Amino acid sequence: MLKKLAFFAFLGLFAQSVIAGSLPDFTDLVEKQGPAVVNVSTTQVARTPQMYPGMPNVPENDPFYEFFRRFAPQIPREQESQSLGSGFIISADGYVLTNAHVVDRADKITVRLTDKREFKARVIGADKRTDVALLKIDATGLPKVTLGNPDQIKVGEWVLAIGSPFGFDSSVTAGIVSAKGRALPQENFVPFIQTDVAINPGNSGGPLFNLKGEVVGINSQIYSRSGGYMGLSFSIPIDVAMDVVSQLRSTGKVTRGRIGVTIQEVTRELADSFGLPKVGGALISAVEKGGPAEKAGVRASDVILKFDGKVVNTSSDLPRIVAVAKPGSKVNVQLWRKGSTMDISLVVGEIQDEGVVAQQRGGRSGGSAGSPESEARLGLIVSELNDQQKAELQVEGGLIVEDLKGPAARSQLQRGDVILAVGNVEIHNLNQFSEVLRKVPKGHNIALLVRRSEGTVYVSIKMDEK
Repeated sequence: MLKKLAFFAFLGLFAQSVIAGSLPDFTDLVEKQGPAVVNVSTTQVARTPQMYPGMPNVPENDPFYEFFRRFAPQIPREQESQSLGSGFIISADGYVLTNAHVVDRADKITVRLTDKREFKARVIGADKRTDVALLKIDATGLPKVTLGNPDQIKVGEWVLAIGSPFGFDSSVTAGIVSAKGRALPQENFVPFIQTDVAINPGNSGGPLFNLKGEVVGINSQIYSRSGGYMGLSFSIPIDVAMDVVSQLRSTGKVTRGRIGVTIQEVTRELADSFGLPKVGGALISAVEKGGPAEKAGVRASDVILKFDGKVVNTSSDLPRIVAVAKPGSKVNVQLWRKGSTMDISLVVGEIQDEGVVAQQRGGRSGGSAGSPESEARLGLIVSELNDQQKAELQVEGGLIVEDLKGPAARSQLQRGDVILAVGNVEIHNLNQFSEVLRKVPKGHNIALLVRRSEGTVYVSIKMDEK
């Protein structure tokens, strides 16, 4: 019995030694790079009216509450709100990187080093689209981080974060790279690095290190249902951040390219509809009138395969590739159109900070009867737009979806959608729609360009095989 216990104890020690030998040692990294990581605290002053100065608080259920609310004098009162974040020094003369949301609307910014020295910081520039901000403190001879190449990191690779979660300075957490090039909702310009490193409020703006001790990202946000860490953390690649820094230091602002198109993902069904040999690229569902793309000859239903020599693997790649193109520059664009590739030249425009006006669709049509072909083969009941609806949508033709059955009901079509085209063929009336559908083989996928309140989008439907 004793021999068995001794044997199992030996196996346990052996397993521990093997595990310990396979796990990385972060101590040197933290010792060398930790001093360049800083705490960023901000103060914001808000002026709010104070009721009943010099009088005790009156509860809302008190009979005198309404009297004092109406007639008692009010004076403005300043209230300070504070928040915490992290950052890191990128140059010995005091330039500090952090997140734009950490310093947004701050009246006072304080940077505290690991040696407890504090400096008042000023914002050189901030870019909300990438969530990058550049600060400057008046100091020299500071420790600084070493920058790495995020393109070289691999999924599964160990990474480490240093920051101030909940105000706990110089906290170290480690994990692995979960994915690269993540696109997040409303975040079109950043190919995020996803990790399982524990990131919490206060870590924002801190560095993400590889095992070489190089910064490969800025910890920016987490996915959480509770407000705390749940294993999904996202970092801005450092090359994206440094491109922003370069522009902020030279011009004080960031310029980005635009081409004036609305895009969507190419699914297997849509690829089949347009005859693409493989799934990839960005499908153009709408082209801005008078925009750079329209001037270059880009059309709805085109699929952009390459932009300025860079391959567009998914639709989320295109905004990032276009954004880094210099406004006014002439670039080559490779398109897929009508079953083959073609190349065009396009002059890149510039993104302006302006709101997007959603197009509203008209109400139901009381016009012509539905197309028998569309109802039989797609389960789709449509009718022609009336003159008022055409004027509201600024279109010459189109069909409004009245009801959905069979294949159409299983698609992403919705009642009230307006069908503008089948593939790259514009639809003007019911007879033409029926003629186009008759030419589509049984069981084949077709792509319908539809207009709905949020814009235009392609929807694929598989034709009935019967």
